[in-house]
Formats: sequence, C-alpha cells, structure tokens
Amino acid sequence: MADLPSRVDIHEEGPREGFQIEPGPIPTADKIALIEALAETGLRHIQICSFVNPRLVPGWADAEAVAGGFRPKEGVHYTALWFNENGLNRALAFADRLTLGGSISLAASNAFSIKNLNRPHAENLEAMRKQTAVHQKHGIKVTRVGVMAAFGCNYQGDITPAQIVQTVADGLAIAAEAGETITDVSLADTMGWATPIRIERGVAAVRERWPELNIGLHLHDTRGLAVANAHAGLRLGVTRFDSTAGGLGGCPFAGQKGAAGNIATEELALLCEEMGIDTGIDLDALIEVGRMAERIVGHALPSELLRAGSLDAFRRKAA
Repeated sequence: MADLPSRVDIHEEGPREGFQIEPGPIPTADKIALIEALAETGLRHIQICSFVNPRLVPGWADAEAVAGGFRPKEGVHYTALWFNENGLNRALAFADRLTLGGSISLAASNAFSIKNLNRPHAENLEAMRKQTAVHQKHGIKVTRVGVMAAFGCNYQGDITPAQIVQTVADGLAIAAEAGETITDVSLADTMGWATPIRIERGVAAVRERWPELNIGLHLHDTRGLAVANAHAGLRLGVTRFDSTAGGLGGCPFAGQKGAAGNIATEELALLCEEMGIDTGIDLDALIEVGRMAERIVGHALPSELLRAGSLDAFRRKAA
C-alpha cells in the first residue's frame, strides 16, 4: 500500500467513447448537455468527440457540431480523438477550445489492428510515422504512446507482457526517429481481458524497461473486473485512468455486442475516495450526471452507483 498515489487524474471519455457505440443517434444537444454537466463535477479532462469517418462510426457524424457547441469551463481540458490527417485537420478547426496533443496509437494484437484500423501492425507503424510528421507540421507535440488490446484480444487471444513491451518499444522508436520525447504510455484493456495479475505483470514489465514513463490505464468492465483492475493499478502507483460516466461505451470493433462499457467514472472515484486518494471530484454530483447519461441513452447503464448512491450520502443520513 506504500505505493498508493496521493492523487489521480481521471480522464472522462463518456461523451466520446460512450455515445459512439449506441445503436440509435444521440441528439447533438444531449451530447453537449452531458459534456457541460461533467465539467461541473470537478473533472478536469473530458474527451468530447471523435473526428472519424462517419460511415464507420456514424455516432460521430456530428463531431463538428459538438466541438463548436459546448461552453468551455475554465480549468477543464477538452480533448478529441482522430486517427489520420483528415481527422486532425477537422480537430484543428477547434484549436481555440480543444487541447490538442499527439499520440502514437498501436495495438498489441495484430488481428485487432486490422479490425479497428483496417491495417496490420507493420502498416500501422508506417501510418504512425506519417501521422507523427503531420503533428509536427502543425506544431503539435507527440508525447504519448497508446497500446490497444494490451491485455488480451477476442481475435488473437492472450497478450503477454513481452508483447506489450515490444509494442511500446515500436512506438518509442517512431518518436525517436522524429525527435519527439514520449512521457506517457496508456495501456488499454480494449476487450476486457485484464485481470489484476495481468495488470500487475503488464505495468511491471513496462515500468522495468522504462521507469521514467508515466503509465496510464484504460479499463473496460466487460467481465466485471474493472474496479479490481483499477485497484491493482493504484497499488502500483498508477496515477492516470480513463473512464466513462455510468460505464457508457465500449469498442464498436471488439466483436462482443452487449458487453459492458468502460469502468464507470463514479465507481473509480468511489474506489479512490475510500482509499484516501484525491480525485478532485464531487462524487454525488457525478452520480447525478451518470443518471443523466442513462436518461439520454434510454437504457440502464452498468454502474451500480447509479442505483446505490455514494457512501457519503448514507453517512450524512446516519450522522
């Protein structure tokens, strides 16, 4: 427990990852309302949309309308996702309200790289070289390597720590060629294969090789282990986590319809709060935003806190 961080940064991805997998279109106004409500909970990082091909991800056909329509709150970083130069150019149109940072996005599973990006790992490496050059052309620093399917893959099976390390090494090599310095690595449990022991082994393998890198976790609750996996990460001193309000979302290319989405932001915040780790979040306010998200999508979301409420609410009643 000595390695527990005193504070963690929670990056909310509900508006982006959450809405893209919903079967019906979510009104633009509802997306904007959720973004603005999230900003009032103490969250400081909110990913609001994806600038991707609307034929592949129709839920983000209105990315420009959302990016231009919300009211930014001072002190909150709003980010977006893109995978190619066209997407970056679309994001650059909102540089006055978005925090734009470059990332090298790879998959530890070659099979998932094909499913998600329509190109095998070798081709994706070349694509990331080109994308890094595009970022540099526009003055955007590339500081992060993201590893999708880091703990297992529905199409390829188990992913070993050695495969994670090799994927990170491939990303760092691209950055080095371009003269960029990577400070952060994100390990994503895209299809919910992670368990606490897989988290421990994967994080340890990366940290042993590159102790200077900040490691973040992007967790899914596909098999109900997201909170346990977050706990394992916290015990290892991980200080950045991606999550979604209410447990919205999931990867549309994971090949598992009906699976639970990302770790619920409010459940992650409760875990941290009860361990004495500061998040800066008003948990009761966040739970209400999760309930708002549930109303917007029109069906129950996985988060148990939307029904149970926070412990503090009951502590106040008992006092």
